[in-house]
Amino acid sequence: MGVLPFILIGILYLFASHARLAENPDDKLLPSFTQIVQTMEKSALTPSKRSGEILFIQDTLSSLSRLGLGVLISALLGLALGIPLGLIPLVRSGLSPFVAAFSMVPPIAILPILFIVFGMGEVAKVALIVIGVTPLIVRDLQQRVEEFSREQLIKAQTLGASTWTLVIRIILPQMLPRLLDSVRLTLGTAWIFLISAEAIAATEGLGYRIFLVRRYLAMDLILPYVVWITLLAFLADFLLKKFTCKLFPWYETKERA
Repeated sequence: MGVLPFILIGILYLFASHARLAENPDDKLLPSFTQIVQTMEKSALTPSKRSGEILFIQDTLSSLSRLGLGVLISALLGLALGIPLGLIPLVRSGLSPFVAAFSMVPPIAILPILFIVFGMGEVAKVALIVIGVTPLIVRDLQQRVEEFSREQLIKAQTLGASTWTLVIRIILPQMLPRLLDSVRLTLGTAWIFLISAEAIAATEGLGYRIFLVRRYLAMDLILPYVVWITLLAFLADFLLKKFTCKLFPWYETKERA
């Protein structure tokens, strides 16, 4: 049943493409599946004459490396900031308004500033992902820590646990699966920032390739790249979910309850 909507979309596209090409064989808006396969083989899957590398693989690896590094940094920062904000009232009163305000800043709007400060290299692209994703993870973890069972904390403090012990032994183990959930929920946002940065300043990457060929109306290359990005995002979400269930089986049971 889950595959049915995708099949229906494919069938609708097939009929729409056939109708447009029957009216105009040179139509570029809805290329046939044959044209898409031929273009991918010629433009993306054939080794480049300049570098000898396969562009499709090179673009994929470049985008995934930027995305992975940006999301990893965001997750670590989110964990390091979210727990103190949710646990310590003094930290929450001092930093929570700033985090809330910072999360409202459109990261795309400060992209030119990042290029000016960090240059046009990889740092600016990763920084955009970090700036856009970190506040979302921080606020989510902060809320989860604030909702934490106070009975557990009081019992631990009664037994002599310090604040550091509370964080390491009680809160952190229960926040790690929630952190993975937060990463899953922000992956789509991270992809948006990545594609935006690559579209403006990059020499390889999935976003760079899409915006490079758009001037030629090359839908036979743009569409498979968009589908591939969607598949990568779906696969990352699926693997993170399975990893969370495998590593923290109690968390899935708790969420269902």
